Parts: sequence; structure tokens; C-alpha cells
Amino acid sequence: MKEFQLKYGCNPNQKPSRIFMENGSELPVEILNGRPGYINFLDAFNGYQLVKELKEATGLPAATSFKHVSPAGAAVGLPLTDVEKKIYWVDEEIGELSPLACAYSRARGADRMSSFGDFISLSDVCDVTTAKLIQHEVSDGIIAPGYTDEAFEILSKKKKGNYNIIKINPDYKPEPIERKQVYGVTFEQGRNEFEINKALLENVVTDNKEIPDTAKIDLIIALITLKYTQSNSVCYAKGGQAIGIGAGQQSRIHCTRLAGSKADNWYLRQNPKVLNLPFKENVGRADRDNAIDLYIGDEYEDLLRDGEWERVFTSKPEVFTKEEKRAWLDGNTEVALGSDAFFPFGDNIERAYKSGVKYIAQPGGSIRDDNVIETCNKRGIAMCFTGMRLFHH
Repeated sequence: MKEFQLKYGCNPNQKPSRIFMENGSELPVEILNGRPGYINFLDAFNGYQLVKELKEATGLPAATSFKHVSPAGAAVGLPLTDVEKKIYWVDEEIGELSPLACAYSRARGADRMSSFGDFISLSDVCDVTTAKLIQHEVSDGIIAPGYTDEAFEILSKKKKGNYNIIKINPDYKPEPIERKQVYGVTFEQGRNEFEINKALLENVVTDNKEIPDTAKIDLIIALITLKYTQSNSVCYAKGGQAIGIGAGQQSRIHCTRLAGSKADNWYLRQNPKVLNLPFKENVGRADRDNAIDLYIGDEYEDLLRDGEWERVFTSKPEVFTKEEKRAWLDGNTEVALGSDAFFPFGDNIERAYKSGVKYIAQPGGSIRDDNVIETCNKRGIAMCFTGMRLFHH
């Protein structure tokens, strides 16, 4: 297939629309089911690059959950704890999860509000346990190097048989020069082929020089995630997954705050008060996610007022107080943080510290590097300068 006609572009009024290879060669993908759209393909191709690099860097299966050309979550295939299975809504009847299924569960579960209606990218052939997880989620489509027969059968039934399923050639190599048009003007640049690995983390500039291997994996996950996140961007990671991604903010501190609030929400969802919320049996996953987001947030009264809580709960939950939340968040430690460009002020470090950050990787190069390093030293944070900016637009 040398081109694929799309229904429309970013919006219904943007026609005609297609994907094709400028050099006249075959597209590196097959559409096995459904009819993916313009934004679907943007998510698919960005997401697949991310998981392919995560797999190459860590040796573990990887998955990402994309929305509007940025990842909502990204992860590698480490086993889930019982608590993680609960907050990610893993159905016990699925049985033992494959490493790939663990990766997708983590990627989808990090920020379930943002992942609603996601486009999924997998580094490996989609197996049956991964397909069974996806079966229960609201999703627009998936891209992977292949699908087992049983996995394809499960996925092809989603969305009344219209679920978008794309197979990509894992051996495809894009041309070294990439182009795009804006306002009729063609932009051209070399592809960002920079390899992110542990060697990038050797220049530790703080008093604390200790970055354990587990934290190095998390920093690599954060940096590779940022490589395919709309800039400015900051990513918090822990336990083999991104736990908070702040994308597309004009100010670095706003990135750090946004990503930090998402990381906080990820951890607050593990509190017994949240785990034991008395949901009615007929409440769907999306409504549960919305309710939890309100319950742990500042607008909890919108959920707990009389006439509203009865809609989702069998009994009225106790308020999750500000003091209780802060005490719980103090237990979130050993968090890694990556930034796609340098931190200009120490306020970013102070905000990151509130969300349990102990390890940081950033390019360095600010005229205030000394202030940023000093703030890390004050908080006992180990920070390395990578020397490499990771802007993506």
C-alpha cells in the first residue's frame, strides 16, 4: 500500500487528507481493521517510536498510551503489585499478565483521565492477555509489530467491529531527513536519532552522586517519553513507568507543577481511603475514574454533596482532608524526574521535591545552574546533566 486515504485531517473541514511516502515506496504499515484518522496516525507513529526506543534501551517490552500527540503514560513490562492491579482496574479473571500486558496496564493506568479514548502503541506482538486488558478500555486504536490470532479476534470486536488496528513493520527505517509544512512553507531537519541510555546519566553534578540502577531505568523512561512529548515537557517516573507527564506548557515551572500534580494523583489513588471507596456495582470505569479524580482533588465537595454522592456510592465517603493527603504524599519517595530542557530556577526543584523526587536528569546549561544545583543539594537530590535538549514539536 503506497497511500491511505483519510476521511479528513485534524478537523472535518480539512479535506482532502491522506498518508503516503514521498519517495513513492510502500507504507510501513498495514491497516488490519477499522479506518484510522489523521490524529490516530500521528499518535500511532509518535507512540511506536517511543516504545521501540524504550524496548531497545531497557530490554523490556514497552507500551504507551497517547492522546493528542503526547503520551498520557509510558511504561516497561515490570510486574504489578496488588495495589497497582487495583488502581489500574485489572480484572482478576484475565489471569497472569504477560510482561507486555503489565507494560500496557502501567501506561494506561498512570493517568486514566487523560488516557480515556487513547491510541495504544506496543513494542512487541500483542498477546492475548494484553488484548484482554484493552478489551475493557475506551480506546481509539492500536499499533504493534503484530497480533496473535486470539488477540486480533478480541480487538477486532471492539467499537462494534470498527476498532483501529495497525500493524507496523518493525524493520522499517525512516529517511534521515524529515519535512513538514506550516502555512505553505516547508520545514526540513535531520531526524532526532539521539540515543538515550545509561551513559547519558554519568555527569552527576550534585553532592549526592548515588543513582541506583532502578532509578536509572526510570530516568531513561522519563527522557525517552519526553523525546516524543510536545514541549515544553517534564516527566516524573517510578517503578518502570511514567507517573506524571506535563506537556506543551510555555513555562517550565508550569510543566513541573502539572506533571507533579499528576504524579501526586497517581500516588493518592493508592491510599486506603481511595481504594475502599464504596462504589455501586453498576458504576462504569470512566465514572469511577471521574469520581476518584474529584474525591482526591480540591473540588471534592462537588462529589460529596447530598444528592450527588448517591449517584455513584452506596454510602457517603469521609472527606479526604488536605492534611491526610499531605501525610500520604510524604510517603512517595525515590521518584525520578526528567526535563526536556534546562531548569532556569530552583523553584522547579522545590516543586519536584514535594512529589518525592530524588533523582533528576536535565540538559543543564542555564545561567542559573548554580542555583538549581544548590537547591538539589539542600534537598539531597542527585542530579545529572545530560547536555542534550529533547524538544519535540
